[in-house]
Amino acid sequence: MSQGKDSTHSKVTTAGLLVTLGIIYGDIGTSPLYVLKAIVGDLPINTEVIMGGISCIFWTLTLQTTLKYVVLTLKADNKGEGGIFSLYTLVRKTKVTWLLFPAVIGGSALLADGIITPPISVASAIEGLSVITPSIHTVPIVIAILTALFIIQQFGTKFVGRFFGPVMLMWFSMLAILGLSQLMKDVEVLKAINPYYGYNLLVNHPGGFWLLGAVFLCTTGAEALYSDLGHCGRENIQTSWIFVKICLLLNYFGQGAWLIHHAGEKLSTFAGGNPFYSIMPEWFLYIGIGVATAAAVVASQALISGSFTLINEAMRLNFWPKVRINYPTNLRGQLYIPSVNWLLWLGCITIVWRFRESSNMEAAYGLAIVLTMLMTTTLLVYYLRLKRYPAPFIVLLFIVYVFIEGSFLVANLSKFKHGGWVTLMIASMLILIMLIWYQARKIRNRYLEFVKLADYADTIAELSKDMTIPKYATHLVYLTSADMQDEIEAKIIYSILQKQPKRADIYWFVHVDVVDEPYRQEYKVNEIIHDDVIRIDFRLGFRVAPRINLMFRKVVQDMVRNKEVDITSRYESLNKQNVIGDFRFIVIEKILSYENELPFYEKIVLDIYAMMKHLSLSEEKAFGLDTSSVSIETIPMVIAPVRDISLKRVE
Repeated sequence: MSQGKDSTHSKVTTAGLLVTLGIIYGDIGTSPLYVLKAIVGDLPINTEVIMGGISCIFWTLTLQTTLKYVVLTLKADNKGEGGIFSLYTLVRKTKVTWLLFPAVIGGSALLADGIITPPISVASAIEGLSVITPSIHTVPIVIAILTALFIIQQFGTKFVGRFFGPVMLMWFSMLAILGLSQLMKDVEVLKAINPYYGYNLLVNHPGGFWLLGAVFLCTTGAEALYSDLGHCGRENIQTSWIFVKICLLLNYFGQGAWLIHHAGEKLSTFAGGNPFYSIMPEWFLYIGIGVATAAAVVASQALISGSFTLINEAMRLNFWPKVRINYPTNLRGQLYIPSVNWLLWLGCITIVWRFRESSNMEAAYGLAIVLTMLMTTTLLVYYLRLKRYPAPFIVLLFIVYVFIEGSFLVANLSKFKHGGWVTLMIASMLILIMLIWYQARKIRNRYLEFVKLADYADTIAELSKDMTIPKYATHLVYLTSADMQDEIEAKIIYSILQKQPKRADIYWFVHVDVVDEPYRQEYKVNEIIHDDVIRIDFRLGFRVAPRINLMFRKVVQDMVRNKEVDITSRYESLNKQNVIGDFRFIVIEKILSYENELPFYEKIVLDIYAMMKHLSLSEEKAFGLDTSSVSIETIPMVIAPVRDISLKRVE
């Protein structure tokens, strides 16, 4: 049953808004910790730069975050779910094959840039301690906090998740109050709402355009906001964003007022070197640092959970090798992927160790995420075409956002040599993995041979009654990839009739269809031969764990209850005692045969695919089958057989 838009927090409620604050805004909400600090840099504070920077922040949050994401992109939901992969599942209906590339590039870049979000958020918060104790070494503290955060992932976040909303409510309230306290001292900074100040900075100020790389940090969390749509619902996000945006702008304007008051001085001369902590009263510092650290942990948690969701969706789209997924709590949609968790931990610790300070991380942050935003714009345009929006509106939208995000991309390119190459390198590796996995599956599927099941049904029925062949199992279950109910892989027929004739009382063929809805759970039964050959088709949402062993058992129980099938053992001695017959699953593992003459490109792709498959989760574990009742059969796959072998017979 599809449950997309009927999720707990899909309607606007006080509880829903609080949950939204805790889940959605961690990344974008902690940006005041480092944005203006990055804009000022090591140069003396310049009033023109501050006014221009604040103006750019205001219009970036308005045009990029509010208009593009909160107003437009959130409408592109897949049964209530968001994110670039969900958007791709909507637009791939257009049959435009190259849209695969924006989806893969965007998803990979989002994952890659995510390794900087936890370090920069936690480091920026902890560095506030240097305001109190200038000689403190923050790196060990940051590493300890991040390590603890990744360790607790395996236990789930149901308990700590209850505190995320109140923590972020406290955080945004603190942002607003601190900003307002400075703004009241100099309301002149509100003139920065005028876009002229931003234009003047970018066009007339020497090097002003390149400051867009720092300005962009204020909206990096917009993509994560869209990805977490399914947790809270569009209405809760759009309503809570009004409060969040006001709090963010008050803090940015407050920091701007403080900076203008200290024009001509350098940030490094102030304890901590960060305007965010400089606007705090001295007595409030410990409290402020504590709240900032808690908010940074929430931001990191949202990023980690989002990465798990992204990889899960990538697997469903055949973009990623199958990996083990755990479900630590009974909360819908919450999952834990050990391999991704520890790779993220390694990446985050490496970033902290390599860059050490948040100011160095700022220099590398944002380059990859702007690629994701450009890819989302591309997919969004096709979605709007699919929804028949007016063509002039779509063209205008495309031109405006390609110009805005293209400008951000060019400005962020200056970060490449300062560490941006790290995230681009990781993104490139992820793109390569996704494309190779997807392409290899396409090559293999191209050569899959299907036959009509009806042509073999009578033969299978006769085999079932052939007492000269030892019984293999009472119930023999095959997983089939045949989408058509009247078809079956030729390899399965070969396994039953030829490789080792397998006599069973009932043959079951199970097909799993992953649909573009997130939480659908349906099945259909097709009795090909009564009480002899049965096919079951599962239709599962892309966020439903494919626990086929449990699901199959439930279907069989329902069929027994409805008197559609008799699963009692057919052995006379056991049948008298009403003992249930044994079930055995057969998983066919297709390996690439040496008897192939492939083009160079396809050979390389399939060789790399074979290596990745060796490291990935086995088919039986991926489908949640009990290993004690599963047999694995390897069958060579001949894709392009060698056409001619020159052999000479001699006497």
